[in-house]
Parts: sequence; C-alpha cells; structure tokens
Amino acid sequence: MPPSLLAAWWGGVAGSALLIGAAIGYFVHVPQRAIAAVMAFGGGVLVSALSFDLIDEAYRQSGPWVAGAGVLTGAVIFTVGTLALNHHGARHRKRSGGQQPSESEQPGSGLVLALGALIDGIPESIAIGVSLIAGGAVSAVAVAAVFLSNVPEGLSSAAGMKQAGRSRTYVFGVWSGIAIASAIASWLGYVVFRGLPPEAVAATIAVAGGAILAMLADTMMPEAYEHAHDAAGMITVAGFLIAFLLSKWSE
Repeated sequence: MPPSLLAAWWGGVAGSALLIGAAIGYFVHVPQRAIAAVMAFGGGVLVSALSFDLIDEAYRQSGPWVAGAGVLTGAVIFTVGTLALNHHGARHRKRSGGQQPSESEQPGSGLVLALGALIDGIPESIAIGVSLIAGGAVSAVAVAAVFLSNVPEGLSSAAGMKQAGRSRTYVFGVWSGIAIASAIASWLGYVVFRGLPPEAVAATIAVAGGAILAMLADTMMPEAYEHAHDAAGMITVAGFLIAFLLSKWSE
C-alpha cells in the first residue's frame, strides 16, 4: 500500500474509535463514573504517547528550541480556536451529563459542537500521518493511544448530545464525518509535509503535540475528575504506565 494511503488508513482506524464510542454512549446506558474512568485512562495513554512518541521525537530531530516553540504554538492555536467556539456553545462538548446546550437553548450550538469535536481530533490525525515521515512507519503506540482516547471522547460527547436532545442522525452524522476527516487529515499530514526538511516535520509534530495536550487539559481531564473524583489520578497513571511500557517494548 502506498505510504499516503497507509497514513489515511491508520488515521481512519484511530478516528473510527470516535464512532464506536458514540454508539456505546448513545445506545447503552453507561454510568457517568465509568465514562469518567475510561476518560481518565485514555488521557493517561495519550499523555504518554505525547511525551515519548511525539514531543520526544520532535526534540531529537530539531532540538529544544524548535520543539518547545512548536508545543507552545500548538497550545496557543488550540486555545484560541476553542475559546472562540466555547462562546457559542461548545464548552461542554466532551461532557456526558446535562451540560451541553440544546438547539432551543442556544441556536447554532449543534454546528459549533461539531466544529469543536473536529478541532479536537485533527491534531491527533495529523500527528499520525507525520509520524510515518519521521519514523518510516506509523507509530503503533501513537495510533493505539489516539484510538484508546477517542473511544471515551466519542462516548462521553454522544451521551451528552443525546441528553441535550440531538437526533440520532445528527450524532452519528457528526462522528462519521469526523472519522472520515481523521483519515483525510492523516493523509494530508503525510502528503503535505513529506517533502519538507526534518526540522519542519519535527516542528509539525511538536505543534500537534501541544494542541493535543491543551485539548486534554481543557476537555478530557475536567470530565474525568468531575465524576471519577480522587480515583481519576490513579486511573490516569495506569493508562500512562501501560502506554509507556508499550512504547519501550516496541523499540
């Protein structure tokens, strides 16, 4: 399979977890504490992948200044974008309770929720595609980390959308579209950046890593702590440790 299609394939695999999670969240009554626990575990897995597969790779290829600037740039881009969306109804897009506004409460919030979910998923997908350039093969740990974190993301958000009165067509239309967008973003991550110098590729990985880390702190961790309470820390550490060991065993 051509590398560009391979990047798209793995981006689609990781993105499909959003649809799987959404189906569980919409059709199965999952206690909020259980959702929070899975969210905390997925967050720990993703933090590990960021640290040892993305940002560390950017540091090795470009040094501390480029990697550091990239991480900060990614965090700024994500924060500015999400702040704009939050003012129009996307603040609680990862929440599984009754925090999400309905369309009657805040007209236009449905579109904004979809855009917010898209912004959350694009950096992860780009990172998967770019990892194929950086390492010659897609990082299995990065794909697994994104997949494992996407399941609770889709689950929590779809449960919240259902409580806000969103239709089944809307919910699955959003997550199907984002799964497809994930494949396209991974393909673009490979195609757009494959001809650039290693330093530019490393900077792109760092930017994606910073955006993902900001997303975790802004959307996933609050949901995890609100319902898992003191257990959230231990569950997050467990996810981090498992992903860390997988990363080392794959070397």
